[in-house]
Amino acid sequence: MARILVVEDEAHLAHGIRFNLELEGYEVQVVGDGLEAVSLLTAGRSDGAAFDLVILDVMLPGLDGLSIAERVRAAGNFTPVLMLTAKSLPEDVVQGLESGADDYLPKPFELTVLLARVRGLLRRREWTRGGAAESTRVGEAVVDFRNFEVQVHGAVHQLTLLEATLLKLLVQNAGRVVSKGEILEKVWNLSADTETRAVDNFIMRLRRYLEPDPRTPKHLQTVRGAGYRLQLEK
Repeated sequence: MARILVVEDEAHLAHGIRFNLELEGYEVQVVGDGLEAVSLLTAGRSDGAAFDLVILDVMLPGLDGLSIAERVRAAGNFTPVLMLTAKSLPEDVVQGLESGADDYLPKPFELTVLLARVRGLLRRREWTRGGAAESTRVGEAVVDFRNFEVQVHGAVHQLTLLEATLLKLLVQNAGRVVSKGEILEKVWNLSADTETRAVDNFIMRLRRYLEPDPRTPKHLQTVRGAGYRLQLEK
């Protein structure tokens, strides 16, 4: 049974989400304040660590959802986050994803769409963890998809779900150029022609984990005008 934290201050909406998630068999906890959510997710308590998914509204009292996502990620909590917001412009979606969200659902939304997104995020987590070798070596770095970690020279870097999903896509296509459009569709669930620097920013973050010198990448290469190519050994 997946355990879901719903962070939503509109009581009727929070109740409706909780009721329908529980009908689907999930265990649900609801909080209505941003600071309370951060405390729950960053205090190192066992209940915060045990959440499988966070449904997070952007407009909240105390602290907005974007800031919550950033603080939670900075504190080392990489629980998948589905962000809810009344803002639906492409730049709003990108801002939400770059703050640490793993998916983004504009309000108002159909209940069936919300439930599908929840199932999709939970499936994506399991897809990222499974279907590949327990660990994959990229140069001197070892990627542990089961635990969403990159280990290199004794250091351990925790991956978000989006980082791990992007890296697994590149590993599965090692040696082949993967276009930015393919990444947007398969990792972000966005249109291939979406104008955003999000992919480039995530590639830069992965290089910091994988490359001896991120400024002159040997493994995660940019192929100008085409996309990105991962070389496992070089």
